Amino acid sequence: MRVFNRTKQIIAIILIAVSALVIACSKSSNPGGPDNNAGGFDKTAMLTNYADALIIPAYTGMQTQLNTFETAVNVFLDVPTTENQVVLKAAFKNAYLQFQHISVDQFGPAERVILNSFLNSFPTDIPAIEGNVTRGSYDLTMNSTTVQQGFPALDHLLFASDALSKLNSAGNANRKKYVKDLLTRMKTLVAGVLSNWKDSYRADFIGNTRSDAGSPIAFMINQFAYEMDQMKGPRIGWPYGKQSGGVQYPQNVEGYNAGISIALATENLTNLKAMYTGGGNGKGMADYLIALKKEQLNTDVLKQFDAAITALKTIPDPYSTALTANRTQIDAAYIEIQKLLTLIKTDVASATGVRITYQDTDGD
Repeated sequence: MRVFNRTKQIIAIILIAVSALVIACSKSSNPGGPDNNAGGFDKTAMLTNYADALIIPAYTGMQTQLNTFETAVNVFLDVPTTENQVVLKAAFKNAYLQFQHISVDQFGPAERVILNSFLNSFPTDIPAIEGNVTRGSYDLTMNSTTVQQGFPALDHLLFASDALSKLNSAGNANRKKYVKDLLTRMKTLVAGVLSNWKDSYRADFIGNTRSDAGSPIAFMINQFAYEMDQMKGPRIGWPYGKQSGGVQYPQNVEGYNAGISIALATENLTNLKAMYTGGGNGKGMADYLIALKKEQLNTDVLKQFDAAITALKTIPDPYSTALTANRTQIDAAYIEIQKLLTLIKTDVASATGVRITYQDTDGD
């Protein structure tokens, strides 16, 4: 009897230990604290809305705009005139504005091919670009060539003050080929990312409702914050001299030659707000915060989005000229952008249990 009782005790101890281990593993596999069951909030519905109503349509729109832009490019390269350049600039602006709708989606398929870097690394490397044109040879798939392609490179090749004369000069075949190769590269990258979303990543995206590092929710919150860091730094602050002791760099603004920097920045921030709210017709991060009982934080974020967008719109394009002529408006916009960055990077991240994992660009 003693042996039997002893055996039962051992079995009981083992069962308790195994149960404890199972519970511990269950908890660790679904981290993120209280946000994982926030009042029954349907995070699958939120992620489905993001995928089907915002992200995939944004990439589809990017593909469409690039095709339209390519048509205008071909007309212009066949007949490089001022009139055709004006038409081309409008198509370029539309495509560049559409890029601002996919910029925030730099995760999953886009992250794997570093899409944002290949499509929009600015300022572009003009000496390297001109060297590629002269040689007529280059490998655009190398990561080291991100600053030699994409929208910023096309901005230089098509709209620089000497673009028309160079495209009309003798021996312009390499220059025209380079423009076409850049467009082909952009279209290939976007098509690949869109195909990946439709084929497999969509299911992975909406099926992972966790909030830990590597999850879709963590990716999006990190990207929201990163986009705001880019707004505060490369887009607005750095050209203005915020990281260079007041020394300005007008040639480093986004869309420099086309003169559309503020239009791009405003589009970026407006789309970021749409992503935060879920587009208005479905669940988004705003709804998630409300479910987490963070109504005031959500109200503050929405108000700050509007304040930053309104402040940006007071700055006229071209931004390269506004740097000296519109300092008051730029200073005001910079403050509103900084406030929004803090709300997203600190308060929203904390409320959703997301850890900011990217390295910002100015150490703030």
